Formats: sequence, C-alpha cells, structure tokens
Amino acid sequence: MGTDQRLRDAAEKLALTLSAGGGMQRSTARVLTALLYTEQNTMTAADLCTELSISSGAVSTAIKHLMPVGLVERVPAPGSRRDHYRFRAGAWAALMSQQNTMLVTMRDSAQEGLAATGPDTITARRMHEMQDFYTFMLSELAPLIARWREQYAAEHP
Repeated sequence: MGTDQRLRDAAEKLALTLSAGGGMQRSTARVLTALLYTEQNTMTAADLCTELSISSGAVSTAIKHLMPVGLVERVPAPGSRRDHYRFRAGAWAALMSQQNTMLVTMRDSAQEGLAATGPDTITARRMHEMQDFYTFMLSELAPLIARWREQYAAEHP
C-alpha cells in the first residue's frame, strides 16, 4: 500500500472517530482530516470535493464550521481566483484554549444552581462538585497550554 493510500486511510479512520464519537458532522470531519493529512500546502474547495467525493455545499458548510474554531484557515494563493485552505498551524492549542469559554459557562451554571437550591441538599453537593471541578480546570488549562506552546516552540524553532 502506497503512502498516499495510507494517509487517506488514516484520515478516514480519524474522520470516522470524530463523527461517531466526537459529535462532528461526517463531512466536516472528512474535510478536517483531508486538510490535516494532505501532503499539499493548501487545497481548494474543488480539490476537497474531488478528494472526498462530496458536494461543494458539503465542503462549504464544513469550512464554515472549521474556520471559526481555528482549525482551518483561508490563505492567499497568488495567481489563483479560488480560495485555498489549509490546516492551521497551532490549531490544537487554539482549540483547547477555546474550551475555556465552555469551562466558564459550566462553572457559572454550577453557581446559578447553588444560588437556586438549599445549602444542604443533594443538588447543592452536585453543584459544588461541578463548580470545584470547572474552577480547577480553568486554573490549570491556560498554564498547561502556555507550557506546551513554550515547549513546542523550543523543540521546533
């Protein structure tokens, strides 16, 4: 089996995992993994349609989902009138950094739950655990990502 086929197989396997277990739409997961596993610097929407045998609408929808979360970016291609896309450098750390918004939401929801219930209830115990967990995660995640970025930059100047 050639390298290209092995890369396509690995991309499809990850796409299946992201869609089945990760909650991502299948075509979005396939576009993401196609851009992640390609040997090309960039791909156009037409390239993605051809590579994945999906419609231009499916590619467009996938790109609209992947760009705001920082996994994919549009890049200039001098001499081309088509948009070119690539998997964004630093995407994993950016994606995890965005989780802080969800952590804040969960912590604040626990606080709202605590304000709405009595102090010595089963609900209050669950809300305290939830609040403590998300407060802890908030305090740990940002420094962890910062350390990873420093380490990565040192290892890959």
